[in-house]
Amino acid sequence: MRTTLFFAVIAVCLSAFCAAQNISLNVKEGLWQMTFNQSGGGMPGMSPDALAQMPPEARARMEEVMKQRGISMNGNGITVKSCVTKDKLAKGTAFSEKKGNCTPTVVKSSASHMEFKIHCENKNGDETSTVDGTTLVDVVGADSVKGSTHLVITSSSGSKTTDSTFASKYLGPDCGDIK
Repeated sequence: MRTTLFFAVIAVCLSAFCAAQNISLNVKEGLWQMTFNQSGGGMPGMSPDALAQMPPEARARMEEVMKQRGISMNGNGITVKSCVTKDKLAKGTAFSEKKGNCTPTVVKSSASHMEFKIHCENKNGDETSTVDGTTLVDVVGADSVKGSTHLVITSSSGSKTTDSTFASKYLGPDCGDIK
């Protein structure tokens, strides 16, 4: 009985320790391409339809900025290039970097799986909105990752839910200008 209890306590402590240490995903460092597919209420931010309705000069500027950041859009999808570094892997931010007013918090982390929560607060004049969600990341191989995200976007006009899946593939060790 005591032996079973001892091992149970060790297992719980080890699990808590591993989650607290943000054990790195077992993937290659370098340039990665992530392709996201949206469903539900749509992707927060710039949609392909909104981009298409912009004046040609503004659209060209926006597309150039997106290109410089390794982002392209098609239909309900978006493709993003990202540089995965040893530091990002160690911090648990390789596939969940802090962007703008959004903060990811690692909930579970192992060499093959990561779960993190995300919380964003945005204020635009008198309008305040929040985004809360969960992302799951699974390592398929050292050069392949897949996952899913569930978000709830809340503002004074109500709430909407958006879900996305993503697949990420390793492109090579040189990130070039992509950060």
